[in-house]
Amino acid sequence: MSAGRFDRALDRPVWNMLHGRQAHLAVASGTVCRIDPAYGPFAAAAPGHEAELAGLLTSAEDEIWIVETTELAPPPGTRVSRTAPLLQMIADGPVAAYAPDPEIEVLTEADAAEMAALAHATEPGPWHPLTHRYGTFFGIRREGRIVAMAGERMRPAPGIAEISAVCTLPETRGQGLATRLIRHGMAGFAARGDTPFLHSYAANIHAIRLYESLGFRARSAMVVTVLGRVDS
Repeated sequence: MSAGRFDRALDRPVWNMLHGRQAHLAVASGTVCRIDPAYGPFAAAAPGHEAELAGLLTSAEDEIWIVETTELAPPPGTRVSRTAPLLQMIADGPVAAYAPDPEIEVLTEADAAEMAALAHATEPGPWHPLTHRYGTFFGIRREGRIVAMAGERMRPAPGIAEISAVCTLPETRGQGLATRLIRHGMAGFAARGDTPFLHSYAANIHAIRLYESLGFRARSAMVVTVLGRVDS
């Protein structure tokens, strides 16, 4: 279960995205880093500096998500509100032939409210007010309404990028919309020289089987640790 030259980047995707290609999204950087909360909840610490994570939390309601290969013990001043096992997958094999799908469209700033509504209704992962600005998002409409979408999120190193926010309204599931969107995203990544990877909740066997059918393979078990501030 190795991604070869991407191992170091993918073992610590948040740290590497915020100290590399997406450093402009960080509101804190150095021995601890945090993405702008308008984009998402992600944070990371350099080894041995985990105690500094408490300083990133701004209120009793605030939380940060740590995505690593092992669960993080709560640093002083923090508490673990929840954890979840993840499976990190990568599609580093031959690129399948792809014919453009005329029904798939690039989503724009004008679609932001509708994208947020879809994400909140289906919960593919954390969705914040500016999540749609991570990178290109694309969708499929039915009767003028976005019913399925996917996009990109973390870019932890040159040559690799994350497919994320794959979601479909319940009433349109089973029609292959997610498959079409993922294939579209993979083709776009390949065209610009990026290898796709993604994260799935480890218990989501249906999604994992779909990703495997599209050429993804399991790379590493991961865990998300969600930290909040200890109430004084």
